[in-house]
Parts: sequence; structure tokens; C-alpha cells
Amino acid sequence: MGILYLFLTFLLCFILVVTVKLIILGLRSLRKQPEPVEEKKPTPQKEPVYYIVEKKRARKANYSEPKEIEFKK
Repeated sequence: MGILYLFLTFLLCFILVVTVKLIILGLRSLRKQPEPVEEKKPTPQKEPVYYIVEKKRARKANYSEPKEIEFKK
């Protein structure tokens, strides 16, 4: 019997929340007046602009002499 009351309470709350949200959504849509539709003028197509990019030259690495590591045996 308790499960039935739980299900009915959930169903009632769910319906109530959905109804309130739909009412709010409807009121908001009534307040906003639809904007007039303006004809869009076609924009002239511009030719693409290409840029020449030079790659950075790699620096010559200055490495020091390798260090020798001795392990004790």
C-alpha cells in the first residue's frame, strides 16, 4: 500500500512541475514579440588572402661534452 502512495505522490509532483514549467515557458513566449524578418543582402565574395610564412631556422645546439659516470661495484 505504501508503494502505491509513493508512486501516486511522485506522479502528482511530476505532473505539477511539468505543468508549471510549461506555463512559465508559454508566458515568456507571449511577452516577447516576434522580431520582423529582414531580407539578408548577399555579401560580395572576397578573394582569399594568402600569407607567406617563413619557418624559423633551427639553432645549432651547443652540447657540452658527455659526462662519465662511474658506478661502484
